[in-house]
Amino acid sequence: MSTAARTDDTALSEAQFARVREWVYRRTGIQFAESKRYFVDKRVQSCVRKHGGSFDAWFAGLRLGADPALAQQLINELTVNETYFLREDHQFEGLVHSVLPAIAAERRATGSSQPIRILSLPCSTGEEAYSIGLRLLEDWEDIDDFDVEIVAGDIDTRVLSFAQRGEYGPRSMQRVPLAVRTRWFDRVDAETYRVKQDLRDAMDFRVVNVCDSESMRAYRDFDVIFCRNLLIYFDEVSSRRAAENLFGALRPGGHLFLGHSESMSRISPIFTPVRLPEGIVYRRPPIGAAR
Repeated sequence: MSTAARTDDTALSEAQFARVREWVYRRTGIQFAESKRYFVDKRVQSCVRKHGGSFDAWFAGLRLGADPALAQQLINELTVNETYFLREDHQFEGLVHSVLPAIAAERRATGSSQPIRILSLPCSTGEEAYSIGLRLLEDWEDIDDFDVEIVAGDIDTRVLSFAQRGEYGPRSMQRVPLAVRTRWFDRVDAETYRVKQDLRDAMDFRVVNVCDSESMRAYRDFDVIFCRNLLIYFDEVSSRRAAENLFGALRPGGHLFLGHSESMSRISPIFTPVRLPEGIVYRRPPIGAAR
């Protein structure tokens, strides 16, 4: 059997792998290196088997967009979701002890009644978004004085469904103190906890693609964005596009938190790095600020 004639129960041919990789890159901004070939092969084969028929028939349906479910299924298969509660907790410290107090002071000084808006992107299975809510409820002294909106977005619909259920096992819960578990979680069984209904209801989970500039126009005027450990999967072009979309989603003066191994200074000059006691955060310059 020739390489080009391989079917869905074997490894992708070079041409097939290239076609899938290009489609995923254009759709999500994620670029899979040759070292990820086995990972992509297995997940594409799974999609082809579920669809039935040949790779070529499946990919034609994917590319033409006749069945949007094909695209979402492949995106779900290829996205990586690795997270837990209170991950890189020093950044939540920076949020509640440095960033939010400054926002609160500004709101009071201007007499603004606008809610404080926070975006968690990509939210994966929800631990980051719920961690933001937990830290505000537990540690931000002004929480009762302001309305807060938390929007959590991801490109993977499966993880969004998981996040909305709010049920987590030992690995996700490993850093959550017992007192916090008692206040904000219900015990499901010996190893599983469910986020209490009030906190789940406070979250707005949505499908969001940070590299889709058109759809990102719906996201504006956020005071804070957490976008951690995503840009490391992008090349220079996709990273810059994502940076511009994140910039547009922030209000002037808003703050962006990135992962510990990410640096906006290497991607785009449009943000201003700010050194907080808890670490570096990036800011969209306020209106009238010198650039």
